[in-house]
Amino acid sequence: MKRLKKTASKILNLLRIVFVSKKTPIIFVLLKEPIFSIEKMYANNFTSMHNKTFTRYILAIATCWVLLCSNTLTAQNAGKADAAKGKDLYAQNCATCHKIHSNATGPALKDVSQRRTEAWLIKWIRNSQSVIKSGDPIAVKLYNEWNQTAMNSFPDFTDQDIKNILAYIDEESKKEPVKATATAQTGGGATTAAATDGGYTNIILGALAAILLVILAVLLVLTSLLTKLLKQRDDLDEADKEIVESKFDLAKILGSKAFIGTVAGIVFLVIAKAGIDKVMDIGMQIGYAPTQPIPFSHKLHVGKYEIACQYCHTTVMKAKSAGIPSANICMNCHNAIKTGSPNMQKIYSYIENNQPIPWVRVHNLPDLAYFNHSQHTVAGQIACEQCHGEIKEMEVVQQRSPLTMGWCIDCHRQTLVSYTTKDADGKDVLNPYYEKLLAFHKSKGKTKFKVEDMGGLECSKCHY
Repeated sequence: MKRLKKTASKILNLLRIVFVSKKTPIIFVLLKEPIFSIEKMYANNFTSMHNKTFTRYILAIATCWVLLCSNTLTAQNAGKADAAKGKDLYAQNCATCHKIHSNATGPALKDVSQRRTEAWLIKWIRNSQSVIKSGDPIAVKLYNEWNQTAMNSFPDFTDQDIKNILAYIDEESKKEPVKATATAQTGGGATTAAATDGGYTNIILGALAAILLVILAVLLVLTSLLTKLLKQRDDLDEADKEIVESKFDLAKILGSKAFIGTVAGIVFLVIAKAGIDKVMDIGMQIGYAPTQPIPFSHKLHVGKYEIACQYCHTTVMKAKSAGIPSANICMNCHNAIKTGSPNMQKIYSYIENNQPIPWVRVHNLPDLAYFNHSQHTVAGQIACEQCHGEIKEMEVVQQRSPLTMGWCIDCHRQTLVSYTTKDADGKDVLNPYYEKLLAFHKSKGKTKFKVEDMGGLECSKCHY
């Protein structure tokens, strides 16, 4: 007990020295009193938990330790970038123009935090044009290298938002690029999109199965040993002996009501899950890539030759439908670009016979749903790739998004309204379409709002 007193006194004094010297919360002032009086406390029934002085010290130490830990955690988490939040922001605002591991409309973003300072990236992402106009040599060089393509400005992004995006990019930069493969059915119908990599899942499941088998083997060995030991005892009553000497009866277990009920329940749940999945898949056409009357490569025309979407889909910026191109649009280029390809002969054949090319629609919505392309491309400033996927990489166009009501609602809930537009000089100016809405939300203390905040979840917006 003497050693216990000495150890306790030493620990409490160390706590007093460490915490008080670091100016920790004021409650630690309690520890400024000489702890050496613990000897006196021990003499006055130290072992009793009713000792008020001792209890006061213990409570003070415990409370301060909790406060110290919470303060430390808060300090660590404050300002810490959240890659999960950055992933959502990246998908909504960056993924249409950028990729992590390869160039797209903009440069590849892999390890961008190592190539640029965080302060520079925050200024660039928030308003790239202002950085360029300031004469920043890196910004000017980047702007010229990418054919003076203007990057969207994000004035509503906070510093923390941008840090979250950069954290997500850093996280993805460490991963190997995923090579997506997609195969189209030559006879039309559905195709299989990129296969999901289940390697890690299989490894984890295999490891768990191995662990469970080891545990089972250990339990069987222990059961056998315990049974042998119990059989050697002479002080067991009849009931205990019956349990020890009972043998494993598999037939009895398989015929028991509990086992039959459990198996029946599992079978029912599996069948119910399969049925629900089938019902939920009705009308779903992800991967749908029908055979077209004339093979047309978006990878060649959009990816290599960089033909803008609206050149062929002429009404995408001004009408409900994006428009399916007619043969005369093809001939705008192919009057000058002539090849001996048999596919070109098909176009000539349709023109000579005055017949429209019977293109097969890939993306279909039910009649009960209303969707306006111009509303999304002009007012919403939504890029084509956000719904249609990486068209520039598709040899055969296929449906990449589910186009379900839930998918649309999720987008309306997550997408920030871009209430700025470009003027004739390329500067960001307030879009008059959102002027009153922005003023209303600012009066409520909100500086940015999402589609759901302007009626984007009302049934009548899409169903009437």
